[in-house]
Amino acid sequence: MIPGGGQPNMQQLLQQAQKMQQDLAAAQEELAGTEVDGQAGGGLVRATVTGSGELRSLVIDPKAVDPEDTETLADLVVAAVQAANENAQALQQEKLGPLTQGLGGGGGIPGLPF
Repeated sequence: MIPGGGQPNMQQLLQQAQKMQQDLAAAQEELAGTEVDGQAGGGLVRATVTGSGELRSLVIDPKAVDPEDTETLADLVVAAVQAANENAQALQQEKLGPLTQGLGGGGGIPGLPF
């Protein structure tokens, strides 16, 4: 039998895995430092989250504040945070997608089952 039996070189696999891990860590760090916004009510409520989804700020226009209708304000806050999180998820996909595509079985580290 031929040594290695046509299997990928283990050292190469380890190097590829290490590089992928470093690239993934760098992308995650970049996401944590990037901020994205979401808004609701035509901009009456604006939320800012990091690319990793951490809520950083919430700005509420005084016109959105009605003491008789706090439910609408609450709905606007939720909608703005959801919009910001959707933008953060899109950014995550943009930054991490190319790094994680191979983990589903196509194009990742050859010889590994994920």
